[in-house]
Amino acid sequence: MKLVIGLGNPGNQYNFTRHNVGFLALDYYFKVANLKWSEKPRFNAIWGRKDDIIFIKPQSYYNDTGIVVAEYMRYYKIPISDILVICDNFDLDFGKIRYRSTGLAGGNNGLKSIDAVLKTADYPRIRVGTGNDGLRKKMGDVDFVLSKFIPEEKEKLPTILDEIKNKIDEIVLE
Repeated sequence: MKLVIGLGNPGNQYNFTRHNVGFLALDYYFKVANLKWSEKPRFNAIWGRKDDIIFIKPQSYYNDTGIVVAEYMRYYKIPISDILVICDNFDLDFGKIRYRSTGLAGGNNGLKSIDAVLKTADYPRIRVGTGNDGLRKKMGDVDFVLSKFIPEEKEKLPTILDEIKNKIDEIVLE
């Protein structure tokens, strides 16, 4: 059993925000793969399944994601090496995708929450670049991560989300 976690915040006001790129990636994956999310949340997450892979969108807010991840790992007895976290990274150029089999939170509060609850940072992650230095400088970090993508970025999202989908398949189907 494997677990793929998309980080984001619950609520329509956060749709298409930079911080919700993990949710957006999983929604795209489900659409392309013709999968359906379960109608009943489990362990405070929207979840779905494809064969032996469970996908979740935690509904605990970004900074408390670790609790939800730990619940799924315990219940399904998923080892840490079989999880994959997808999150935003405003220090990466927009659209750049970086995979690491282990790493540091690097200021990402969702990853910090997972690290704290699991007591390790040794798990795979895909970081999706949401950087836009000009806009970030005008807004500040908090407002920037909660801001919606600008039109030029929205145009590029389908290509980026397709790359993420392919990377998820590559990693979890190894």
